[in-house]
Amino acid sequence: MVQKAERVSSPHHRSGKPVGNVTRGTTNPNRMRRVDRWLTGPQAWRLRAATDPLVVDLGYGATPATAVELFERLRGTRPDVRMYGVEIEPERVRAAKALEQPGLSFQVGGFELALPGRPVLVRAFNVLRQYEEADVAGIWRLVQGRLSPGGLFIDGTCDEIGRRVTWIALDDQRPLSLSMSVRFGSFDLPSDLAERLPKALIHRNVPGEPVHRLMQAMDRAWLESAALASFGNRQRWQAMCKALRDGGWPVQDGPARWRLGELTVDWEAVAPGGHQGP
Repeated sequence: MVQKAERVSSPHHRSGKPVGNVTRGTTNPNRMRRVDRWLTGPQAWRLRAATDPLVVDLGYGATPATAVELFERLRGTRPDVRMYGVEIEPERVRAAKALEQPGLSFQVGGFELALPGRPVLVRAFNVLRQYEEADVAGIWRLVQGRLSPGGLFIDGTCDEIGRRVTWIALDDQRPLSLSMSVRFGSFDLPSDLAERLPKALIHRNVPGEPVHRLMQAMDRAWLESAALASFGNRQRWQAMCKALRDGGWPVQDGPARWRLGELTVDWEAVAPGGHQGP
C-alpha cells in the first residue's frame, strides 16, 4: 500500500530544525541490496576517489537494518568509509544507537544534512515517495547542495522485500540517470515496475510522457524476446536491453549489469516533459 503523499513543511534549511516530515518507516533486511550492488559496482569509483569517504543513509526507517547493511557493503570498497544514518524521528535514532560502531553513527536530521563534511553518497529510499511531487525539485536541490565534488544522491523506491527497485541518480548539478532492477519471476511485464517509480516520475507514466514511452518500449522488446524464455528470463532481459539500445534508447552499461535484472538509461530520455526517447 502506498502512503499518502505529504507536503514538506519547507524545502529550505532552517537552522535548528530538521527539514522534512516523519515517514511511515517501513523497512526489511536486505531490501536495498539491488541499489547497494549498483553503488559498489558501477559507482564504486566515486567512493574510492573521495578525499573524505562520507556516506549518508537518509531516512533509513523504523529499524536501522538497511543502514548497517549499506555500511558493511561499502567497507568492501572503502574500508575507512564514514557513514551516518539520518532520521527525522528521534526515537528511531535512539533505538539505532546500540548498533553504532567505528565508522557508523546515527543522528537526528532531515534533508538539510547538517553533518561534519560533505557526503560523497547519499541514499534516500522510499522517502521522497511520501512527499508531493511539487516538493521534489526543492528537496533535490537542498541535498545536491550538500554533496562533495563527484558526489551522488540516490532517490529511490522499492517494494517491501526489494524485488522491484527503481532509483534516480543525481550529482551536485543535475539528474543523471534512471535505474531499474528486478528479481526475475517477480513481474509479468517490465512495465509492472511503473508502480515503484520514484516520486518525480510515478505520476508521469501516462501517454505523452517520456517515461511512459520507455515502459511501452520495454514491454514490446520483452514480448519480442519471448523465444528466449526457454533459456531463462536472464537471457530474455538481456535481449530486451540490447533491443532498447539498438532502437536508440540511451541504455548504459552492458550485459554484465543487464544479466542482474538491471537497466539504466540517461535521465534526458525520461525527464518529465522532455524529449520522448529515441
